[in-house]
Amino acid sequence: MKAYTLTSPDGPDGLHLSELPVPRPGKGEVLIEVRALSLNPVDSKTARGKALYGSLKDEDPIVLGWDVAGRIKEVGEGAGKFVAGQDVFGMVNFPGHGKAYAEYVAAPVNQLALKPENVDFDEAAAATLAALTAWQNLIEIAQIKEGQRVLVHAAGGGVGHFAVQLAKERGAYVIGTGSASKQDFIRELGADEAINYEESKFEDVLSPVDVVLESLSPEHLERSLQIVKPGGKLLSIAAGLSDKLQEQAEFKSVELYHHLVESNGEQMQAIAERLADGRLKAHVSETFSLPNLPAALRKLEEGSTRGKIIIALNQ
Repeated sequence: MKAYTLTSPDGPDGLHLSELPVPRPGKGEVLIEVRALSLNPVDSKTARGKALYGSLKDEDPIVLGWDVAGRIKEVGEGAGKFVAGQDVFGMVNFPGHGKAYAEYVAAPVNQLALKPENVDFDEAAAATLAALTAWQNLIEIAQIKEGQRVLVHAAGGGVGHFAVQLAKERGAYVIGTGSASKQDFIRELGADEAINYEESKFEDVLSPVDVVLESLSPEHLERSLQIVKPGGKLLSIAAGLSDKLQEQAEFKSVELYHHLVESNGEQMQAIAERLADGRLKAHVSETFSLPNLPAALRKLEEGSTRGKIIIALNQ
């Protein structure tokens, strides 16, 4: 099978399309013929020697990627309800070795959900790591409630565009930040307010909020803390939490969280149900072929993507 191996931590330049053996599904796994996979910032960071590279650098070969949608070709022992021919999607083995930049992926069944019939493979692949990140932070950790004010940074991006929709489903008043070019898109997602960070600082124009989902930088975390109400929550999915920030948050009675998303089939099922009935929509900004995956990763690194970038295979 064709798969991209990371031969050096040089970003897209370190990825090489190779021929590897098709994996065999182990106990509790299925073999997926991949029809679409999605790219995430963690892919790029890992490819450049950061993020998860330290835990993967001794693997041989290193195959990046975690988000897949495709058709089951083979089932291992103990695959439960899953059978060959079913279409599934999920985030595989995160934060471990997902090996998703490939034509075939062996995936644990407890990390997958059946793909809704009315959702195509590209949209399903898009609603994996990014959707799970939004779900685990806003639904599981923050447990947002009706009437709360929720600020989502980078609301037009991968995680952000799911976060806006999930928060609105819970009845929150949602504010999203984004560039000028994404203001209409953020409002179309359901945000009650969209703030153009190119024109104004969010902390200067917003009244206090209950929850902030932060995905940008340590400096952005400090700015976000300024507008969280006492008793509120500040959730970081990118930058770590410094001792200084934790002291400031404690003084202000704000709860700080830095959560790394984890594979979870039960939550994937909840996402699948929302995709099926329209409560949640995955926005695919651009689709690339497998040979153009390095170019797609460079596109992602530009930081201007609306929603998700997808790699389509075998379609």
